[in-house]
Amino acid sequence: MQKEEKNTLWTRDFTIITAGSVVSMLGNAMSGFAMSLMVLDYTESTLLYAVYLAVFTIPQIIVPIISGAILDRFSRRRTIYMLDFLSSVLYLIASFILAGGWFSFPLFAIYVFLIGSIHSIYLVAYSSFYPLLITKGNYAKAYSVASVLETLSAIMVPVATFVYKQVGISPLLAANAVCFFLAAVMETRIADGYEQYIELQKKTEDTQHRTKMMLRDIREGFFFLKNDKGLLAIALYFTVSAMTYGATNVLTLPWFRANYADGEYIFMIVAGMSVVGRAVGGGMHYRKKIPAEYKFRIAFFVYIVTAILEGTYLYLSLPMGALFCFMSGILGVTSYTIRVSATQAYVPDEKKGRFNGAFNMLNTCGSLVGELTAGWLALQISPRFVISGFMAFCLLSAFVFIGRRRREVAAIYNVEQ
Repeated sequence: MQKEEKNTLWTRDFTIITAGSVVSMLGNAMSGFAMSLMVLDYTESTLLYAVYLAVFTIPQIIVPIISGAILDRFSRRRTIYMLDFLSSVLYLIASFILAGGWFSFPLFAIYVFLIGSIHSIYLVAYSSFYPLLITKGNYAKAYSVASVLETLSAIMVPVATFVYKQVGISPLLAANAVCFFLAAVMETRIADGYEQYIELQKKTEDTQHRTKMMLRDIREGFFFLKNDKGLLAIALYFTVSAMTYGATNVLTLPWFRANYADGEYIFMIVAGMSVVGRAVGGGMHYRKKIPAEYKFRIAFFVYIVTAILEGTYLYLSLPMGALFCFMSGILGVTSYTIRVSATQAYVPDEKKGRFNGAFNMLNTCGSLVGELTAGWLALQISPRFVISGFMAFCLLSAFVFIGRRRREVAAIYNVEQ
């Protein structure tokens, strides 16, 4: 009985960080979608909408790799709740400014750039701290929970749309400020003692040359990827994958709004079925583990089929498109659970920050290229063709990066966690 308690996933601190994540994700889902609608309403331009998304993405190119090296030496726990407190203040300020209906795209872009910078540091800190709270043998289950909760936050999108149309953006930003504040308060209750890597770093470095060693570690994040063929293959594939989903993020919502009356609601119904699929898939992974020896085969299959589904559903009837999105959602959460649980278990604790920083930076570069390229291409050709082209490229990259490195990637994926 004692052993069972020790290995339970739902420890006090894991429960706290999960609850905090739910609160902040709900607020972000509401305000994020509403800000997208606001930008489209004010600018009436797909290109400026792409610029808005790119401005949020740009700081995530450099910041993660720098913050990854720093966060391998300092408390990720404190970083998480301090950034949530800061986000709460910034969203509250924006709420007051926009309450009067005043909007300037250049100033709003600067604000979004700042929010993107905070988000990029938070993402590295959270993704590097979260696995430290997972008890042995529960990695796959924990990341299935994280995926489901992240997915379920999308249920706030229709709420955000309704509230935005009724009262505007300001109340949604104020609600997000409250959510971040509550999340930060909860995160301060997480116990110390998980971050032994800090002491390990202190013992292995000269304090007089700490800055020089942090600069060395910024490079080491990429060297770590470069010297591990399996991790490098995974990182390169997901960089291309991020590029394709950067393109779909730019084009899908404007396409639905341009082709259907109340297109944002049609978008939520059709594309929202992927949310339902992810919730169903996450529940399946929580209840039943994928046998270790099949993880690579399943992941490779998922990469191929998802690209096909995502590249074709806009050509279908709305019910069939919704079905394809539902299937893509189930497969997407499968991909996420296998990849994240495997890589976070594989990378040593003291190098998680550097790895996650380098990985996130590559993904952000891919996303930025996808957003800007798709925004420009949509001025020339149909957005559906643009999305299909990106998905075809993603399909090819699955064979080039994952298929060709089958043995090395399988060595990372096919492990009991």
